[in-house]
Amino acid sequence: MKRILIVGATSAIAAATARDFAARGDTLFLVARNANQLRALADDLRVRGATIAGTAPMDALDLAGLSGIVDNAIHSLGGLEAVLIAHGTLSDQQQCSTSVALLEQEFGVNALSVMALSLRAAYHFSREGRGVLAVISSVAGDRGRQSNFIYGSAKAAVSAFLSGLGQQLHKRGVAVVTVKPGFVSTPMTAGFKQGALWASPARVARDIVRAMDRGKPVLYTPWFWRPIMFVIRSVPETIFRRLKL
Repeated sequence: MKRILIVGATSAIAAATARDFAARGDTLFLVARNANQLRALADDLRVRGATIAGTAPMDALDLAGLSGIVDNAIHSLGGLEAVLIAHGTLSDQQQCSTSVALLEQEFGVNALSVMALSLRAAYHFSREGRGVLAVISSVAGDRGRQSNFIYGSAKAAVSAFLSGLGQQLHKRGVAVVTVKPGFVSTPMTAGFKQGALWASPARVARDIVRAMDRGKPVLYTPWFWRPIMFVIRSVPETIFRRLKL
């Protein structure tokens, strides 16, 4: 049994992962923006076998208050073995391109808040000499594409940040897992046309649990996104700029 903090717990991927944690009897502290959805999720997870140590609302743009979330979880759980950070928004490329305020907001949610929470969790795990920090980034961060380079830039920042943090914490016995999902069928992507490359939240959740248990540094999920993104990263820039991606 592990004591786990899940941030962004009501998102489709995080909720599916929480259900897998619940099935094995883990103790959870859940954080999300919507308090009503959070309570409903907590009730569901209790039925599935989890012990819910507590819940808390979160404002991702309140960077100063984010460290208190980790402290609250540690106090409520009586310790902490793992953290999953899974909150975020799917930025509207066109709107962000014409509004600096919206651009700042999207980076705040998708990058800065993630980094702030990761640093607080890292500080705790570093003192303990153990722990697993898993953060959902995206394959979109592997290379900027004209269709979503603002969202992708935030995810690229997160991936680079976690790479350095993981290197720093490795010698202290702490695992940092960067999760890079491809296309996932969630309410956030409901308006997209779906095809063979799309995965269910349950499929991605199974991969996340396995990667966290093993302390895997980078997880592409499903697995085929690793070779796909290798090819995309390898395309020369002069050719890449002519592609419609």
